[in-house]
Amino acid sequence: MNPRDVQKAMKRMGIKQEEIEANLVIIKTANGDLVIRDPHITKMNMMGQESLQITGDIEEVENDTTPEISDDDVATVMDQANCTKEEAEEALQENKGNIAEAILKLQSK
Repeated sequence: MNPRDVQKAMKRMGIKQEEIEANLVIIKTANGDLVIRDPHITKMNMMGQESLQITGDIEEVENDTTPEISDDDVATVMDQANCTKEEAEEALQENKGNIAEAILKLQSK
């Protein structure tokens, strides 16, 4: 079917299409990221509902499960929770680098 005919038919049905130029699309998931290189993106509006159609070269990238913890974060937890460096590092690792959660965990002991 001719692409122009398809567009005309969609317009008659009240579906608006718009091409979006992009170089890269990243979709964050719980288990990792979906990286879409050289994407072709079509934004569609049908009766006020917007949706995107994305095609391209898809690559799955797993999340790095070990958060990067800075010395400043460790020092902050040590100071606020009055604990050792090892306890602060362990609490930060267990709480995925979340300083507030690490402090609360150590204070509740």
